[in-house]
Amino acid sequence: MRNTATLGRRRFRFFSSDRTFDIINTILLVFVLLIVAYPLYYILIASFSDPYMVLSGQVTLLPQGFHLGGYQRVFNNPDILRGYWNSIMYTTVGTMINLAVTLPAAYAMSRADLRGRSGLTLFFAFTMFFGGGLIPTFLVVRQLGLLNTFWVMVIPNAMSVWNMLICRNFFQHNIPSDLLEVSQIDGCTNRKFFLLVVLPLSKAVIAVMVLFYAVGHWNSFFNALIYLRDDDRMPLQMVLRRLLVLGEPDINMGAEMMEDWFRMQMEVEIVKYALVVVASVPVLALYPLVQKHFVQGVMIGSIKG
Repeated sequence: MRNTATLGRRRFRFFSSDRTFDIINTILLVFVLLIVAYPLYYILIASFSDPYMVLSGQVTLLPQGFHLGGYQRVFNNPDILRGYWNSIMYTTVGTMINLAVTLPAAYAMSRADLRGRSGLTLFFAFTMFFGGGLIPTFLVVRQLGLLNTFWVMVIPNAMSVWNMLICRNFFQHNIPSDLLEVSQIDGCTNRKFFLLVVLPLSKAVIAVMVLFYAVGHWNSFFNALIYLRDDDRMPLQMVLRRLLVLGEPDINMGAEMMEDWFRMQMEVEIVKYALVVVASVPVLALYPLVQKHFVQGVMIGSIKG
């Protein structure tokens, strides 16, 4: 009886130990990693494979029939290059506008001496849950003369309320009020304090905002779908969308039509995976530039407030 009780306690200690938890947690995380990473890996190896082998399902773990025709067509296609340049411009200008609007608004909302701060916070938060809808927004954009222009891609989404609240919390917990009082004694104005003191001390949250806003602009296609008409202004994501939404073959197709569709799909397959890889490069290249401050920035509010 005593040996059985002792054995039971040992088993309980084993299953309740931190080591067992770590092992199970590691196995689950590796499993999730494989589920998430394999589609990305498949796109990469498919972009270097023969399109016929990709369509026939012969590509699984390694590239088959090394082929660079997709990348050649991507960089020789004027529509893709134009869309690539448009996306770069939308992302760069849009992110700068986002920061120019979000950071001052967040700093103002973080000041305890701002009159009506609670009411303004509720006003901003209200827009996160209730909106006018697509048709009223379209009418406003048209009345402002932004329809089918460069600015329609960057002005309507000039600020994210959620990002503004993140910045406000950062300023409240990381910019001491004593610092403002000392600077005011030395004759520093609010504008100079914000530009010369607050911003240099806020590199972490600025890095997070740059990454969040830039990724949002780079992946955006809905505004272009609704507000843009000219192909010269279309971003890269619209070009990618046109390739990815091509329909599946109709079961009523004849043999000749099926052969034509398969030929067309091979042409699309050559470009599709290569274009996805090329479209992902700027975002992947942006993260290492802000990684130093990003880890600190994403932990904002995890301990305080």
